[in-house]
Amino acid sequence: SITFNGEIYNYRELRRELADHGVAFQSESDTEVLLHLYVREGPAMVHRLRGMYAFVIRDEARAGIFLARDGFGIKPLYYSDDGATLRVASQVKALLAGGGIDTAPEAAGHAGFFLWGYVPEPWTLYRGIRALPAGTSLWVDNSGGGEPHRHFDLGAELREAEPAAFDADELRDALRESVAYHLVSDVPVGVFLSSGLDSSTLVSLASELEGARLRTITL
Repeated sequence: SITFNGEIYNYRELRRELADHGVAFQSESDTEVLLHLYVREGPAMVHRLRGMYAFVIRDEARAGIFLARDGFGIKPLYYSDDGATLRVASQVKALLAGGGIDTAPEAAGHAGFFLWGYVPEPWTLYRGIRALPAGTSLWVDNSGGGEPHRHFDLGAELREAEPAAFDADELRDALRESVAYHLVSDVPVGVFLSSGLDSSTLVSLASELEGARLRTITL
């Protein structure tokens, strides 16, 4: 069973691959694709995902809980593990509302807020609540939770990247591909226009892909 927040942009490709291996789907949702992908590949499934997500899968067969968050940390995921009970939510206030949380101040979280104006992950303002860092997953069972496992590190990717000369065509192709994936939706998609170069470029690329169906809003 799963609880999931986000969008998996390449779920249709993953769905076709799973169907080719005999998986029978009962819906058209990307959520169901996540479940079947986990059944087939286990925690390694995160390496196949393209999108923004935070999800929790309860694995009854292995008697454990699998948590995962996208590489850029677009979707939030917080958890509290007191050694007896695991609590998970997409907001700190939801965990607080549920009770049973150690609400003593977390010094690292407060120091980060006063130094930088935000609370650095994995800390929160409370000792009993942690953020699952971007690009990590966590397995929790009766033996405990251990440390989050990193499956994507943007800083490492940038440090290891080979310096390359600027190529306008390659940049355009990369942007066009990314925009195409972000247009995957079961409802109409629009673009917010700020009158700047970035949003205008997105509209231009999206128009090539969507044609007259693209909706725009200028504020």
